[in-house]
Amino acid sequence: MQSQIDPSPSLPVNMPIAGHVDPVPVPREVTPREDGRVDLIGLPKKQIASLFETAGLDAKAAKLRAKQVFHWLYHRGVTEFEAMTDIAKTMRPWLAERFVIGRPEIVEAQVSTDGTRKWLLRTADKHDFEMVFIPDADRGTLCVSSQVGCTLNCRFCHTGTMRLVRNLTPGEIVGQVMLARDALGEWPKSASDTRLATMAGLDDEEDESAYSSDGRLLTNIVMMGMGEPLYNFDNVRDALKLVMDGDGLALSKRRITLSTSGVVPMMERCGEEIGVNLAVSLHAVTKDVRDEIVPINRKYGIDELLQACADYPGASNARRITFEYVMLKDKNDSDEDARELVRLIRQYKLPAKVNLIPFNPWPGAPYECSSPERIKSFANIVFEAGISAPVRTPRGRDIDAACGQLKTAAEKKSRAELDRLAEEKMAALD
Repeated sequence: MQSQIDPSPSLPVNMPIAGHVDPVPVPREVTPREDGRVDLIGLPKKQIASLFETAGLDAKAAKLRAKQVFHWLYHRGVTEFEAMTDIAKTMRPWLAERFVIGRPEIVEAQVSTDGTRKWLLRTADKHDFEMVFIPDADRGTLCVSSQVGCTLNCRFCHTGTMRLVRNLTPGEIVGQVMLARDALGEWPKSASDTRLATMAGLDDEEDESAYSSDGRLLTNIVMMGMGEPLYNFDNVRDALKLVMDGDGLALSKRRITLSTSGVVPMMERCGEEIGVNLAVSLHAVTKDVRDEIVPINRKYGIDELLQACADYPGASNARRITFEYVMLKDKNDSDEDARELVRLIRQYKLPAKVNLIPFNPWPGAPYECSSPERIKSFANIVFEAGISAPVRTPRGRDIDAACGQLKTAAEKKSRAELDRLAEEKMAALD
């Protein structure tokens, strides 16, 4: 018998989405679990308490159990109710019968020669998406997806050649962060674990040179994976609130960046309701070129976009807006383009920095990467105007994990091929 618990009493309103067809139909709903259980990952404390009360607990007990479960889910990272040792043994089966602690399924995990990791993940209703972890000397950045597919059809982006399947849920978004922590072994140890290690004379400290100041490998999150985050605003907001919750994953909003291609009507809400750093996929400084390579520009033009940036809540010299600019040979990389970029930033008095991104090729791409000399000349013009303009080092190109290369490998490899690859990896380990 399926549970009658409704995990989402108020469904978010979907806005029309510009894409291959404008507007596309509302993304399909998540297919309910066959066993009728409700996934608790992605739910805040109050909603967990409400579900417990609906399932039969009195209000006081529901609130207490929700607080305990929330701690185990988001602070300790457990994946089974049986591991929740401060909850009565008789209560744990009751929870397991009605609820589940979800994680996206890992279909394939790849590691680049430069240390970048890419995961092909699968939702409970069998849709595939990707996430990427980029380690650096002083930080580790997780690139998180917000949709299965994308509607924007940016011509330089491989992900943009996919159709939108559906929005990812808050649980599937925050689940990526939790899965990365699983893989990196970064859930906190209990006080008893630490005491036992000390009593046994074990060194419980990791090599400090591999960590940043907060002691973790995963220090930053960027909403720059598959999809347009502001076309899945409610779910992205709710997921990031769990990531920033001090009782949960507890990552500072200053360490989170949301990237948009320019969904102007949602940008102010993003600043007010989420409050994270903003990155804008600009990529061109003239209407004709941006209309071509970032088609959403036909709906929300450059001037409208830059005014929304100027109005973004919380933007300041201490929290600058990042403009992403992919370098395309003979398309947007001239000295004149660089000077126009400087003029626009000054005109709108934007606290900004520019990330210059060498184009990452993919089969059938209509563009080539600008030459290193051209990129250097462009960067120098912007830098000499007093605007930071670092050139991003391509990471994970050999596993198609670099900027603009994400497209679910399921479209390229059959299930049989993935199984064969897994078998070969296991044989190599033996």
